[in-house]
Amino acid sequence: MTGEDAAESLDALFAGLPEDGRRTLEQIGMGLPELRRMAAQDGGMVRVRGVLSEFTARQEARHPGDDEGPPERAAVRPWALLFAAAVVGVALTALGTLLIHETAVLVGVICGLGVLFTALRTRASRGGLALRWITVAAYAALVLTVSFNTQQWYLKVRGVEQTVTIAAPLHQWTHGTRETYCRVRLGDGSVHRVLDNREKCADRAGLDGTAVVDPAGHYRPFLGTRSDIGGRAGAFAALGAAAALILAPVAAVVLGRRRPRTGHPRAGLAGGTNA
Repeated sequence: MTGEDAAESLDALFAGLPEDGRRTLEQIGMGLPELRRMAAQDGGMVRVRGVLSEFTARQEARHPGDDEGPPERAAVRPWALLFAAAVVGVALTALGTLLIHETAVLVGVICGLGVLFTALRTRASRGGLALRWITVAAYAALVLTVSFNTQQWYLKVRGVEQTVTIAAPLHQWTHGTRETYCRVRLGDGSVHRVLDNREKCADRAGLDGTAVVDPAGHYRPFLGTRSDIGGRAGAFAALGAAAALILAPVAAVVLGRRRPRTGHPRAGLAGGTNA
């Protein structure tokens, strides 16, 4: 190969490098002029090809769960869908407590099937596998806490204390055992089963007491004062689960959009070319 052909071949090889690879070569003093000087020496073209091979883009092996399409879109879309599915499931569970109270957990379970299906479509590489199941676990924890604590949270914030009359309790058979459920009569004469059934009320029928009542009538009255209402531990659990539900997809998107680092020469080769 003549010197002119070698120069043209070198120019083509250098032009075919990724932009960050060319920039790195120039920063370490191995730009095109220096490469041409090396190529002009005996056996120099072989050395030049060895240097350039360290900066040539390689096709990365695919991993299970890798997404198709541009990295920016592929990294964001499945996690955005997973987050949206989880938020919808939690919201429907919270709304379900208006009608079926604690049984709304079944709504969360049904919606959880969609969350699980969406989670399986996220990428499994670059930490995605762990973040996928963290998101699913956060959803499950949030559904449980919302199902069993929404009524307490609502009454704690919006409930109104008023004097009620303890009515005759309701007796039902549940799972083979006879259960007693307390009831109260409100000022309008309506009788409601109380939330949490927290007191023995069979011997208090006809007596007056204090209850926290939902002004809108969606949730059961709570027999006691507002300060007696629990749900604080559930609130902390819900906040933690909500934080995980938000941060896990965000972390997955950030990791998924990071491009692999290329164009780093081996120390031995860099030292040899500078010699």
